Amino acid sequence: MTWDAGAALEPAAEDGPHTVGRWLLDRAALSGRRIAIDDRGVTTDYATLAARSRDLARALRDAGFGPGDRIATVSGNSTDHVVAFFACALAGVAFVPLSWRLTPRELSDLILRSAPSLILIDDEHAALAAEALRVLGAGAGDRSGGMPPLAPLGTTGVEAGPPPRPRPGRRDSPRPVRDDDPLLVIYTSGSEATPKGVVLTHANCFWNNLALARALPLTEADVVLAMLPQFHVAAWNCQPLLAWCTGATVVLERSFQPTRALRLIADRGVTAMMGVPTQYGLLAADRGWESTDVSSLRLALVGGATMPERVQAAWTARGVPLTQGYGLTEAGPNVLYLPADGTGPATGAVGRPYPHVTVRVADPETGFPLEGEATGELWVRGPSVFAGYLGDEPATARAMRDDWLRTGDLVSRDRSGVFRVVDRLKDIFISGGENVAPAEVEHALALHPLVESAAVVGVPDPVWGERGVAFVVRSAGAALSADELLAYARRNLAAFKVPVQIEFVEALPRSTIEKLARSRLRDRARALAAGDSAEPRPMTKEVPR
Repeated sequence: MTWDAGAALEPAAEDGPHTVGRWLLDRAALSGRRIAIDDRGVTTDYATLAARSRDLARALRDAGFGPGDRIATVSGNSTDHVVAFFACALAGVAFVPLSWRLTPRELSDLILRSAPSLILIDDEHAALAAEALRVLGAGAGDRSGGMPPLAPLGTTGVEAGPPPRPRPGRRDSPRPVRDDDPLLVIYTSGSEATPKGVVLTHANCFWNNLALARALPLTEADVVLAMLPQFHVAAWNCQPLLAWCTGATVVLERSFQPTRALRLIADRGVTAMMGVPTQYGLLAADRGWESTDVSSLRLALVGGATMPERVQAAWTARGVPLTQGYGLTEAGPNVLYLPADGTGPATGAVGRPYPHVTVRVADPETGFPLEGEATGELWVRGPSVFAGYLGDEPATARAMRDDWLRTGDLVSRDRSGVFRVVDRLKDIFISGGENVAPAEVEHALALHPLVESAAVVGVPDPVWGERGVAFVVRSAGAALSADELLAYARRNLAAFKVPVQIEFVEALPRSTIEKLARSRLRDRARALAAGDSAEPRPMTKEVPR
């Protein structure tokens, strides 16, 4: 199949000036024959990527999709997935990439919450999506909305003709795309039991990438290695979208394999990449680390957690200092960064704010701003801060104070204005770059008929950053083993959420009748992780004085 790369690649004049679909079309007009994507050795130039995206956008509009609709995906990283993203951007449809790491039950819950008009799938994850819809249908009762249709990605799938939009009734000529239309809906785990859909508009993503361009710029000569799964916001807003705006080449990896990633860095001449500390640690521990030429790398960005000093040192010794960053999905995600210029503060710092981002250190209890050297909750304000949680106004209200986003992270700011993350006020922990909400894991464990209650905390892990340890109270007289409960958990939770260890206790410790004493559990979990083999003392409830 050939594509008419020169046909009607101009953005609609009435579309908003900050709409992201413009980036691809503008770049294709400037340098259409440059390579936009290298997907496992198959290359796609900008003209072809733009033409495929524009054609699919028109087909979606013709099928009745437009602003106000959401299209979900269950797909690995691929050119077809990127085409679908830009098509949605051009059509004004919100793109909702769902995690293929989830179980069918978890995925069905996100489908229900996001209410997509269409689900796009790749071959590898078709069975998972179909099973999720089966689970959803089994529990739907008399739900009147019906099941969203499934369609395969690619030129022989949705690009050959999408199914008509369910529940017809849209105008024949949908309105133009506006800056405040949702572009991405990314599900993230917070301190609550259910993941929430973070709505990022075209304007949010425009300003996020403008800030990134001014702080850590890319040029059309760059080659960007994209190895984060595209259900994460960083897989779009931490280098790839900026690369497609500037005319760089993005090398798409479908999964993270350290040996292969190192080979790609050398063979493709990768100049920029973004990863989480676990990935950089595994790369430095790979048997090919010392023999691989990594001299092409000029910008290696790390996020998701603070980089361990030993990993930072390993990369610096190879002439590739890592640029530490801090962000969260609700902020687009980029908030703070620490340039890797050799003059920055010691390990553990996450830097200063990006351009167009304003931050505040606030008293966690009162919200009163703290000046100078201070420790408190980090608040964020700026045009990249999200538009809210999808269908959850109460959660949005809890996250915001006027126009400030409350991150839930405890930070310290030194006299020079450099920030360090001290702790998380929220209970989430980060395992291999993935947020894990203890409440979600606890709920899944408590579904077992022999479990009375459960509590989960994160403990340090040398490979994954953190892993969960669960403390479980069995039902009276129940005979339940840790292996049995872990097997049950694996059927209901994504692998990264499953606790690495289960400790049975008589009762969960509480500082008051209502509040779980997680600090005591963290102390015990750290002792277990450190190999404390002593028989644990039974935990009992504390009666408030």
